[in-house]
Amino acid sequence: MAKKILVVDDAMFMRKLLCDIVVKAGYEVIAEAGNGEEAYHKYKEFLPDLVTMDITMPEVTGIEGAAKIMQEFPNAKILMVSAMGQESMVIDSVKAGAKGFIVKPFVADKVIFEIQKLIG
Repeated sequence: MAKKILVVDDAMFMRKLLCDIVVKAGYEVIAEAGNGEEAYHKYKEFLPDLVTMDITMPEVTGIEGAAKIMQEFPNAKILMVSAMGQESMVIDSVKAGAKGFIVKPFVADKVIFEIQKLIG
């Protein structure tokens, strides 16, 4: 059975890009969300094997969303998505419980490598 992934990004085209990469690699995108608050609710609803979480989003950031998910689900696997040059945010993400990172613009092989490291 395919591992389930929740894709979180405020930009629909970025979600689509990431969804295409993970589906081609044999994973199932179980849900999508546009900010950290939505991500938390979708996580509770679907209990995915992995979350890809954009850092910079309106209303509730990815870091806040990751922290909220980790509070209730300490074993959650969250892979943060950051644009180039967001090193300080990456550190904040680790503090919030993120287990890894992928960088925009996406390189399919690197995305798959990071996902496989976390969930096989």
